[in-house]
Amino acid sequence: MSSFTGSLSVLRDREFAALAGTAFARSQAYSTILIALALYAGPGQFDTTGTVEGLFGTAFALVQLLVVLPLGRKIDTGDAKRYLLVGLLLNVLVFVGFAFVANPVHVILMRMLQGLGASLLWITGSTVVGEISPDDASGRWLGVYNQVGAFSSLFGDLVGGYLLYAHGFSATYAVLSLVTLGAFVLVLRYLRDTPGGRKDPEEATSVETFRTLLARPMVRALVAFRLAFSVGKMAVIIFLPILAHTEFGIGAFAIGWILAGGKLTKTVFQGYVGDLTDEVGRKPLFVAGGALLYGVGTALVPLSFVAEGVVDPIALSVYGGRSVTLGGAFFALFGAYGLLGVADSLRLPASMALFVEEGERFDSVASSMSLRSISWKVGQVTGPALIGVIKEFVSTTAAFLTAAGFIVVATGVFVIAYTRARRTTTAEPTLGD
Repeated sequence: MSSFTGSLSVLRDREFAALAGTAFARSQAYSTILIALALYAGPGQFDTTGTVEGLFGTAFALVQLLVVLPLGRKIDTGDAKRYLLVGLLLNVLVFVGFAFVANPVHVILMRMLQGLGASLLWITGSTVVGEISPDDASGRWLGVYNQVGAFSSLFGDLVGGYLLYAHGFSATYAVLSLVTLGAFVLVLRYLRDTPGGRKDPEEATSVETFRTLLARPMVRALVAFRLAFSVGKMAVIIFLPILAHTEFGIGAFAIGWILAGGKLTKTVFQGYVGDLTDEVGRKPLFVAGGALLYGVGTALVPLSFVAEGVVDPIALSVYGGRSVTLGGAFFALFGAYGLLGVADSLRLPASMALFVEEGERFDSVASSMSLRSISWKVGQVTGPALIGVIKEFVSTTAAFLTAAGFIVVATGVFVIAYTRARRTTTAEPTLGD
């Protein structure tokens, strides 16, 4: 109860509420549009190939990969409020564009714009929260800010999925635009001018810091792991909703339930596992264990083809007199995605803690977390495109098994690199300050 009350007290701060509004708008849009992509891929819309579907994910990530470092430098030295306002308006433009897409090329172009807008909001928002939070409450501010984003993502799965199911694309994008414009008004009115931007340009240059961090064996192990792991995970994020809709005719509302189930297990277990990680230690084992479990969950996705003919469908009535039919594939995908949420709960707290610990050695936590993000973006760019080609020219089952294979290989590479890093660390003398 005290934690909940503390969260509410943070939200009473007008500046924080404005920043939380940007996180809500960004995460809700991301989740809702993932479901919309599955509808665009279906036979009722563009009947896309696996390669094109992969580009839906690659286009978004490629832009983010290109802008993450220069944008971070601009935000460190410039007017962050202006970047937030531009990002919100760009997202509204994206929603308007999505309402008028007429072919897959238009969808890919909109995804590129969405990637830019999401980067503006994500990097700027988290930076400003850290900059303006009280010195004794930065952890609480950042924690609640991330909680708002997580809740909004879940909200996007459920409400966004229902809007797409019941009212179609145009009405859904209109609602997303209104939410985003509401966040724009909050930032314009309540956030101070030029928040952040206090770094000297020379201090913002971190190439040497990156090199120093990459000289650490543990950092190299983590970066290599995330490069390969992200290939598999992003394939699941992009292609599981598309599989549900194109192969089994699962509607947007039910797809939202599948995605929400995985995020719910992630929400429920992550806090407990984070505490357990602190108590037990040996964080690399949590990373490896969570990754292997994620590989298992990914490999279980093709079982939806078997379950569809085994489990009797269930018809449920929903609001407005409509009904949703849930077949065996729905329950198989729901179970697999729920397992993936548990896997992420094992992996994420330990992974983030390891990057923070390595960054603290050189007073460069921000740079360490930037490396964490960049390594993910590389896999996020290549993963959907590669898995999409396999889906098109081999089979959907082969695509998901390949994604699972990447995850297993990533885990093996990490374990080997971590073992070597541990030997190197114990063999070397401890350095002083």
